[in-house]
Amino acid sequence: MLYILFLYTVFVISIMALTERKIIHIDADCFYAAIEMRDNPALKDRPLAIGGSSERRSVLSTANYPARSYGVRSAMPVAVAKRLCPDLLILPGHMEKYRLASQQMHDIFKQYTHLIEPLSLDEAYLDVTQSTQCQGSATLMADRIRQQILETVGITVSAGIATNKFIAKVASDWNKPDGLTLVTPKQQADFVAAIPVKCISGIGKVAQQKLAELGVYYCADLQKVAFSVLQKRFGSMAFRLSQLALGIDERPVQTSRERKSISVEHTFAEDLTGVEPCLSVLPELIDALQKRMTGRGYEARLSKYYLKLKFDDFKQTTIEQPIQKKLSTAVFSELLQQAHSRSKRPVRLIGVGYRLSNVISSQLLLPF
Repeated sequence: MLYILFLYTVFVISIMALTERKIIHIDADCFYAAIEMRDNPALKDRPLAIGGSSERRSVLSTANYPARSYGVRSAMPVAVAKRLCPDLLILPGHMEKYRLASQQMHDIFKQYTHLIEPLSLDEAYLDVTQSTQCQGSATLMADRIRQQILETVGITVSAGIATNKFIAKVASDWNKPDGLTLVTPKQQADFVAAIPVKCISGIGKVAQQKLAELGVYYCADLQKVAFSVLQKRFGSMAFRLSQLALGIDERPVQTSRERKSISVEHTFAEDLTGVEPCLSVLPELIDALQKRMTGRGYEARLSKYYLKLKFDDFKQTTIEQPIQKKLSTAVFSELLQQAHSRSKRPVRLIGVGYRLSNVISSQLLLPF
């Protein structure tokens, strides 16, 4: 098995050498907070975050860099953030302003390529392999995009340039804020080896602990772990880990994907033991889900409730239930209890959402 994996890896690397792509990952610096500071320069040096009331158990959407110096982070409960930084100013979000800024950014992206994969309002992959702009230089394109966004939108973004999406995304975070990091094919092996495993998408604190038990902190360490060991510890995630540890990521930039669901999920810093702690965080997740749906016009396409649990052993379960005529968020509590009973292990991640149908229903009654 290990020999086959080795041959596959060599084959993929050989193909990549023949068909090297030029991928740019653009990521705005503290996007929501940056828009608020742009509109009110007096906020520039003040610890600032976007979120809701601490009485409602809400979490922060983002925080500016002065706030981050206190340890304040996105997805942090407001009450915790206020304890870390008592002077933290928390503002409500203004989604219309953020969507307009996002559209302006995408209009700039389209000047360089039409192979654009949005990840969120402020983040996207661009495949500029065939672009003739800037004499085909991905580095020059990324630099110009950053300058145009600063001039047009009034905020800074960071960029990563590499031969694939994984490395480009890590690179964009390497020199934040307002940074640009190029990883050439010759630099790729050394760059990947130095990537902390916590930078791999899906590797939360629990997974980091499991890897630390194996002496793994960087991709260089991960490369040395036998695949059979990874498979025993991480199940189906093992192959992906082994590939990313070598910097292999053949995912294409996807310009259009039919949305089949809308959801939110959260990985907890500490596993939730028992069903009651899981139920206690549901209102916060449902509130985030409703905010994500606002203004997107999905309500008439909702077909099923959807809930996902990932346990401390990295196994996960999902459960769905058709939506009747009246939408009720109380159903998520019932689904959570059913899903939890399938394993009764500590929970590291909870996700809630709705499956979407291509058929538009005019009969669904919406309470929110």
